[in-house]
Amino acid sequence: MSKRKDYLNWDEYFMGIALLSSYRSKDPNTQVGACIVNDKNRIMSVGYNGFPYGCDDDEFPWERSGDAYDTKYPYVCHAELNAILNNRGANLEGAKIYVALFPCNECAKAIIQSGIKEVVYLSDKYADTMATRASKRMFNAAGVKLTKIECGKKSLVIDLDENKV
Repeated sequence: MSKRKDYLNWDEYFMGIALLSSYRSKDPNTQVGACIVNDKNRIMSVGYNGFPYGCDDDEFPWERSGDAYDTKYPYVCHAELNAILNNRGANLEGAKIYVALFPCNECAKAIIQSGIKEVVYLSDKYADTMATRASKRMFNAAGVKLTKIECGKKSLVIDLDENKV
């Protein structure tokens, strides 16, 4: 008997972890997850977009438009920043971050400052926005490698039925 041939490669595995983490987000419009991995393929941290600790997600706005104060944008902590902060101070120098959506300029700053050297992303749907263009400019200046993941699998199914384990 030989080993299975349809197992996940490392990139698919870690992007799967990032996508699974996004299911924790309560944002009704955009759910993003992130997974930080060291050079030994060990997960250092995960995160998803949501409000900071102590900010009740039933009391803060989820709106996308209107008076800026009453939208989610000044309050939501993005997945990348949450993953960096959830790491609790371990050295991220040389790590990779897997994220479903290409990082905004604010997250780019945190990624660069934390020492992460590669961003692996699934979607770049906001490529033409100022925030994404600024991110790419900073990443390029700081020598952060940008990798658009090419997955052999288009979907992963996680079955939580105990009788199928």
